[in-house]
Amino acid sequence: MESSLYHFSSLRIIPTPKKPPSLPRTSITYAFSIFTSTRCCGINNMMRPSMASATSAFSYKKFVQFALEETRKHAQLIPSPLQENFNCEEAIGGKAELQMHSFESPKIRLLRSLSVEGSDGMQVLDFAIFPKPEFDLPIFCANFFTTAMMNIIVLDLNPLHDVINQQNYKEKYYKHLIPLGIKYAELLPWGGKITSESIKFFSPIVMWSKFPSSQQKHHVLYSAFKDYLKSWLELMDQASGETDVSQTMFNLEAQHRYLTWRAEKDPGHQVLRRLVGETHAKEIIRSFLFNGVDDLGTKTFIDYFPEYRCDDGTINQKRSMIGKSFESRPWDTRGEFIGNTLR
Repeated sequence: MESSLYHFSSLRIIPTPKKPPSLPRTSITYAFSIFTSTRCCGINNMMRPSMASATSAFSYKKFVQFALEETRKHAQLIPSPLQENFNCEEAIGGKAELQMHSFESPKIRLLRSLSVEGSDGMQVLDFAIFPKPEFDLPIFCANFFTTAMMNIIVLDLNPLHDVINQQNYKEKYYKHLIPLGIKYAELLPWGGKITSESIKFFSPIVMWSKFPSSQQKHHVLYSAFKDYLKSWLELMDQASGETDVSQTMFNLEAQHRYLTWRAEKDPGHQVLRRLVGETHAKEIIRSFLFNGVDDLGTKTFIDYFPEYRCDDGTINQKRSMIGKSFESRPWDTRGEFIGNTLR
C-alpha cells in the first residue's frame, strides 16, 4: 500500500484493566477468544447505534473468527504471552475500539490480529501469521481498511525469500497457487502504484486493490481471505522443520528483515498513531504487530536498507529511494515477474 487515505482525529485510549492474578490460564484463553468474548471492551453493551448498525452490515470480526476456527483444525493454538498486555482497548466516547488477539503453535511463532471498529463505519483488520524459523513458510498477511465508501486491501502469502530471482522458492510455494491468484485478481483489480522496494515483499499471488464498498465486494474479499488462509494452512501441514542450523538462521534473518521493513515503512501505521498516540502506537507496532523486530536479530533498518541512510545517520522518510513504481500488476498469468519490462 503506497499511499494512505486514512484521516482520523486523535483519540485517547483507556487500557483495559488487567485480569485478577487468580484467573487461570484456561480462562484467559476463552476470555480473549474471538468466539466467546462477549465482554471484551463492553462492545455488545456500549456500542453506539451507528456503530452497531455498521458492524451488523459488515465486520472484520467474522474474518478473525473464521481464521481462528480454521487454524485450530490444523494446529493446537495456545495464547501468546503478548495477549496479557495487548488485548482490548476502547476510545473515549465509544468512537473506536481495538481488539487484539495473539496465539502460537508448534509451527507458528505468532498468529496475531488487530481489528478496529469506528462509529463512522471505519473498519481495519491487520492479521498475520509468522512461522517459526525452522520453517521457510511464507508469512500470511491480510491488511484491510474499510470505510462506508472505500476499501484498501492487501492480501498475500508474503514470501520469506526472494521470488523474483529464486525460482526454486517460487515453485515450492506459489506455482500451484497461481490459478487462485488469477481468480481473485480478476475480481479485485490491481490498486495502483506500488514502489519497487515494497514489491520485493509481495508474491505473484498478492491481492492489492482499492474498490468502493459494497456487499458483493465484501463477499469477494471474505471468500479470498478464506481461500488464502486455507492455502497457507495446507502449506503449513506439509512443511517439515529444518535440521540445518545455517538454513534456520537464514530463515530467521529473512523474517527479521521483513519485520524491520514493516515496522518502519508500513503506511497503515498512520491510523494507529492517530487513534492511540505516538508512544502507544510505537509499542503496538514494535511489540505486537511486528513482534520480533527488536529481538530476532541485531541488524537495524539501515543495515538492511542502507540506501535509506541520511547523512546524519537517520532514516530517510521517503516512500521510495529507487523511484520506480508499478501501476499495473508486475506478474503475468504464469506467475512470472515482468516488472523489469514495465515503465
